[in-house]
Amino acid sequence: MKKIAILGSTGSIGTQTLEVVREHSDELSVTALAAGTNKERLLEQIREFHPSLVSLSDEKMALELKRELEGTGVEVLSGMEGLIAVAGMEESDIVVTAVVGMMGILPTMEAIKKGKDIALANKETLVTAGHLIIPMAKEYGVSILPVDSEHSAIFQCLHNARKQDVDSILLTASGGPFRGKSLEDLSKVTLEDALRHPNWSMGQKITIDSSTMVNKGLEVMEARWLFDVDYSRIQVVVQPQSIIHSMVQFVDGAILAQLGTPDMKVPIEYALFYPERRSLAGERLDFGTLKSITFEKPDYNVFRGLALALEAGKAGGTMPTVFNAANEKAVAKFLRKEIGYLDIIRLIEKCMDAHQVKATPSLEEILETEQWVYSII
Repeated sequence: MKKIAILGSTGSIGTQTLEVVREHSDELSVTALAAGTNKERLLEQIREFHPSLVSLSDEKMALELKRELEGTGVEVLSGMEGLIAVAGMEESDIVVTAVVGMMGILPTMEAIKKGKDIALANKETLVTAGHLIIPMAKEYGVSILPVDSEHSAIFQCLHNARKQDVDSILLTASGGPFRGKSLEDLSKVTLEDALRHPNWSMGQKITIDSSTMVNKGLEVMEARWLFDVDYSRIQVVVQPQSIIHSMVQFVDGAILAQLGTPDMKVPIEYALFYPERRSLAGERLDFGTLKSITFEKPDYNVFRGLALALEAGKAGGTMPTVFNAANEKAVAKFLRKEIGYLDIIRLIEKCMDAHQVKATPSLEEILETEQWVYSII
């Protein structure tokens, strides 16, 4: 029985992880859950999956939950302390990090120090602190198993491949709801427009990031750390049908691709059972009815967020933190309808232009940089 802790259990990835657990209840069990503010959903999860430790981000809600669970033996914590405790829980074998944002860094580090394998869905951890996380994982003998569909696809294509045989990584993107649109078109985009992704069902923040293609830029930065490749060897390819989830080109010109329906439970299950595979109910590709698989180059002028992400990644140091933090704050403002759609990218560029890069930042300097960004937006 593999024992799982989930950070972000009430979000999109967290709930789908629990669907996988439900399908494989004879092999997977839940030891600990951490959520944001969705107390009622967490309570439902507790009653079904019986973790012994849970946490909510809000202290007041956590106290309410503690009263509701009195006599059950379930320990209830809150805030960052709770996240860290869930991540480092002794009984767990693997930690699914599905929280959004840089709050995932400290819990991920705690899990690594406690020798837990990481099923990574929190891309910001590597984007901002990859230079700290990857060496730490090697030091503690911990596996970092990607849960993003694109990174899982690359991970699968690289299975048993030698590093010297890899030429480049082809990271696919759907293009989001605004593929083919002009800047003038984007100036008229509403919140409701941006939340309508054509292929994937995701949380609000990542759906907005997908529409701006900022998400793809974050994925490029994450891929650089996960697969130890230079930015010059990572290419973004728009694949609108979301059938090919990513590809790897080898030095002899051969290309391996991972294909499938757009279902996040596939990479989640692969990470939980790696290196083995398990059966999974769901839709299958039908090549008899699949009309075509098409490809395009991304428009870096219209989707300026992708271009800025590549600039941030190549600058390195604290610049990826600036890019990520500015995007987080700007998207939050857009979701509250405080700014327009194109203002998201304008705010990112403003912060990047104002920043002096620190080349090899400590964790403290990364967190200070995040707060600096928040103070100017």
